[in-house]
Amino acid sequence: MAANGSIVCDRDRALAFRLDRHHLARRLPPGSLLEAAGACGIQDTPPGSAALALHARVTGLTPADVDRALAADKTVLQAMSLRGAPLVFPTADAAIFTAGLLPEDEPSLRFFIAGAGEGLDRVGMSAIELTALTAGALPDILASREMTKDELGLEIADRISERLDTGRREQWRLPSWYASGQYLGESLVRFALYVVSLQGLFCYGPRKGNKARFVLTGEWLDSPLPVPDSARARAGLARRYLHCYGPSTPAHYAEWAGIAPAQADRAWSMINGELTEVDFTGQRAWILGSDVACIKSPAPASGVRFLPPHEPLLQMRDRATLVPDQSLHRKLWRAVGNPGLLLVDGEAVAAWRSQKNGRTMNLAIETFADIPGNRRPEIAAEAATLAPYRGCSSVNVRYGTI
Repeated sequence: MAANGSIVCDRDRALAFRLDRHHLARRLPPGSLLEAAGACGIQDTPPGSAALALHARVTGLTPADVDRALAADKTVLQAMSLRGAPLVFPTADAAIFTAGLLPEDEPSLRFFIAGAGEGLDRVGMSAIELTALTAGALPDILASREMTKDELGLEIADRISERLDTGRREQWRLPSWYASGQYLGESLVRFALYVVSLQGLFCYGPRKGNKARFVLTGEWLDSPLPVPDSARARAGLARRYLHCYGPSTPAHYAEWAGIAPAQADRAWSMINGELTEVDFTGQRAWILGSDVACIKSPAPASGVRFLPPHEPLLQMRDRATLVPDQSLHRKLWRAVGNPGLLLVDGEAVAAWRSQKNGRTMNLAIETFADIPGNRRPEIAAEAATLAPYRGCSSVNVRYGTI
């Protein structure tokens, strides 16, 4: 990796750089939804979070703008991507956020669908075979349909079952220890869907009620996605990561993407000649050479932003860069039920949660840093802009401590 050792980067500079690259230092102008979504993708967990994250980045964005881009114009796509999570990204960048993650061999596949190994071994099947069988059955089953994950997983598992010899079929049909009410093959197919999504075969379609539904990507877009250049996609994803999360390391890239360390190392090596080494809080890390000028003098952040749970900035692996007090990490990054994060001039000052009561959005702000009293009107004004994203007409803000 390129190294010059001449750049020293502290926490404040790194955070300012990342806020700028995530378009959180200042909002993008109206009409910049694609630029915001394309920086590093936007996770939609829980449903609706992606729209809130885009709202934090784009001036004047409305829920209707997001819905139109997803369902009518289809300039953005939603598919299982980073870490197997539902991700919103520009349709034109689909190769980067799908093929850019696609595992290349058996160890990488097993890493990406961690947990499936015991079931695969019980059936006597490799992850490569499981993925191929799932990908082979999916287009015919999903054609001209909208299916939930439960429905799709069961029908594919039944189809695969017909192709197995008697011995493997018996194991395939065993009750699953992964989930009650499923048989083993069904659970394994659900693992495989995370990988098949990276092949671009299917994506999220219209949501009905509280159920996400899958559709064939080619049908949703009226034409299949272009055949990706896999090497270009892998290098492109690594670049986007560094552009948003630098200074960083291959290990943190692997964690962010949810891929095997060896796979991350291979992608990192593809852009080796574009990297500049920096001293980041006393540790070796790297940035893109094209970002050197910006990281030496990043623009300061200003304003108030309500970041939803699992939003891209919260996915930085060195969490102390965002929240130095590590005693707060277990409260902000939970296994389930994460709060959102409130930024004031780029600094994390509070967690937040919301609850809908009729047409009112009750918003609880739990502070862990001082908020000057003269900023509360600005916080209230920003909170009011969240109401339409929750189907509300007003917001009731309440302060407490975390």
